[in-house]
Amino acid sequence: MKFHTEYLWFNTAHEHDYINITSEVEEILERSGIKDGMILVSAMHITAGVYVNDAESGLIHDIEKWLEDVAPANPNYLHHRTGETNGDAHLKSLVIGHEIIVPVTDGRLDFGPWQQIYYAEFDGQRRKRVIVKVMGE
Repeated sequence: MKFHTEYLWFNTAHEHDYINITSEVEEILERSGIKDGMILVSAMHITAGVYVNDAESGLIHDIEKWLEDVAPANPNYLHHRTGETNGDAHLKSLVIGHEIIVPVTDGRLDFGPWQQIYYAEFDGQRRKRVIVKVMGE
């Protein structure tokens, strides 16, 4: 079994952002030379996430609204007693999840017809990274 690891770096212009990273992950897979296995994509920060879904702007808006309903910006989070003001970002990350695994078959991401990989940022405007680890033969 072979392993190949690369990192993607982000510094978003907005506090919340949803970035389609499918093409970057596909390029990393191609550089790995792995034809059969799996690929892990994981946000390495506790206020960001990675998910798989449709690349449709209305859906992204719906996800943002849903997350705000589930974990609204709120000055009363106990976390804020530490001096931070990003309690909602931590909770949104828990809802979205910090990593995904996608099967690799014949050197390609083995997706359903509409699936894309997204990086979700909930406390942006600073440098963060995502690990992409390809495992297989």
